[in-house]
Amino acid sequence: MLPRVPSAEKDDASAAGEAISPLEARFERARRTAGLFAGPLLFAVLLAAPVPAPNPEAARLVAVLGWVMVWWLSEAVPIPVTALLGPALAVALGVGTPNEIFAPFGDPIVIFFIGGFVIAEGISSSGLGARIARALLAQRAVARSPVRILAAFGVLAGAISAWIPNTATTAMLYPIGLKVLATALPGDVPDAARRRFTVALLLTIAYAASIGGVATPIGTTPNLVVLGQLAELADVRIPFFQWASVGAPAAAAMIAVLFLYLRSTLPRALHGGEAVARAVAPRTPLSPAERNALVAFAVAVTGWVLPGVFAIALGEAHPTTRAAQRALPEAVVAVVAATLLFVLPVDWRARRFTLGWQDAARIDWGTLLLFGGGLALGGAMFRSGLAEALGGWLVESTGSRSVVALTFLFAAATLVLTELIANTGAATMLAPLAIASAQAAGVSPVPPALAVAIASSMAFMLPISTPPNAIVYGSGRVPIGAMVRHGVLLDVASALVVPVVVLATCRALGLD
Repeated sequence: MLPRVPSAEKDDASAAGEAISPLEARFERARRTAGLFAGPLLFAVLLAAPVPAPNPEAARLVAVLGWVMVWWLSEAVPIPVTALLGPALAVALGVGTPNEIFAPFGDPIVIFFIGGFVIAEGISSSGLGARIARALLAQRAVARSPVRILAAFGVLAGAISAWIPNTATTAMLYPIGLKVLATALPGDVPDAARRRFTVALLLTIAYAASIGGVATPIGTTPNLVVLGQLAELADVRIPFFQWASVGAPAAAAMIAVLFLYLRSTLPRALHGGEAVARAVAPRTPLSPAERNALVAFAVAVTGWVLPGVFAIALGEAHPTTRAAQRALPEAVVAVVAATLLFVLPVDWRARRFTLGWQDAARIDWGTLLLFGGGLALGGAMFRSGLAEALGGWLVESTGSRSVVALTFLFAAATLVLTELIANTGAATMLAPLAIASAQAAGVSPVPPALAVAIASSMAFMLPISTPPNAIVYGSGRVPIGAMVRHGVLLDVASALVVPVVVLATCRALGLD
């Protein structure tokens, strides 16, 4: 049975819904119960113990971070609640003033978040994303062979997930994938080959949906978390076009690795696919809601990339470039495009529009709280001197003094952590450390921080690692052994591909 699709990008183990076994469910209950009590207990111990810290405020912040980390790791309470508790405790213990601690909740990136979420809701709820997927799969050039179908699903999942959450992308493509599986292979294909193709196709949908989110800043929450951390903690602002110049090559490289690897698991003589085009082709014309969502999406993308295009074509100092950068910040473009969805009608006589407020209420407001809480705690770490101390200790203890070493180190650390906790939580915890370590080593914080953002989306091993994995595992057609086996190999590939692409693109863009 298809598990519940959570509103968050990667909430917690409950996102897997019915996809987890009774044993896994018992483990999750035990983990949460232990974390519920361990968090405040650790807080009390750290508060009472002589913690080696630069100053008393930093020592008290260590206690706050201990509680927050335990609750984030154990998910004892909803992650957004913990994100609010941490800043509140920091204020109560005198780590900072309310204005200092809570200021990040009003960061312009929060507005960018909201606008991006609304646009994604319009694309998803209107059916535009599913129509695009069906139209591509219905092309005869695509449906000529199972291998081409596999490649098409990888491209589709990655491209759609660059703009809407990976969970929504998977939920959209999953039923189309089941229809393809019912028609792609003729009856003379052996059962073993059929099972291999089924596993490869469903894992392609799930994994490519996670990978594709790194292509643009709004593709997945960790991207915006790291953008905010870089702006707040390192005074480095990366515009939309520049992020895409790093994220899109990383996504393309990993999807290529994914396709080549899963293709190698298929029998060479696998044939079929001719009936797919008829089974999935769209049967109705473009609806008003789909048309309106397409308009809003086009406005958003144009506004986001135009300043970058002007900078390349005319130069950063050109008056047109500066005017575009001043008039079209990402948050403003997101709000304007999102507003279009509330004013473009689908039925003018009934005054019914593409989206209503009840649709906007479905977006992931909890992620906004997590983002603000992460920025608040990261800022407190830097103001108190704790981040500098931790960064210096990490550089000394690991010997990672170059931007290359730090980028590989934090990519690997993130890959391990994101298999165990929410990708947003992993990015929120590790990005400040990556920035502080880079500053302690005297190198650019951008490549290590971007490696954290991108690696946090590479969670392939377990159903509970991310909702896309849970959705396809919940079909009953992907054995847990197959997911773990393929996931481990892809994690190893990610540990190499992600830092290499990040370092290469950052160097080309002058961000290293």
